[in-house]
Amino acid sequence: MNLLNGRITGWGAYAPEHVLTNHELEQRLDTSDEWIVQRSGIRERHIAAKNETTASLAIKAATDAMRRADLPAEALDLIIVATSTPDYLTPPVSS
Repeated sequence: MNLLNGRITGWGAYAPEHVLTNHELEQRLDTSDEWIVQRSGIRERHIAAKNETTASLAIKAATDAMRRADLPAEALDLIIVATSTPDYLTPPVSS
């Protein structure tokens, strides 16, 4: 029996540069850092720039994964994209 095996050879991540803190939200909304952290555990969040999309963030994460694995794109058979944040309803980012 001939089975094909797969393996994870690298992983990547990317977060947008702009960071929005709870303290900044306190200035805009009727809330507090303590209230947000107590209910969600969130202290800050990264906000994508106007020119950044789920696909462009995924490309940066994939590039990071290839760098970590020391592999060129031509050596890959498959890249898996998992997201619940599409750029458009159709086509999805994974296409």
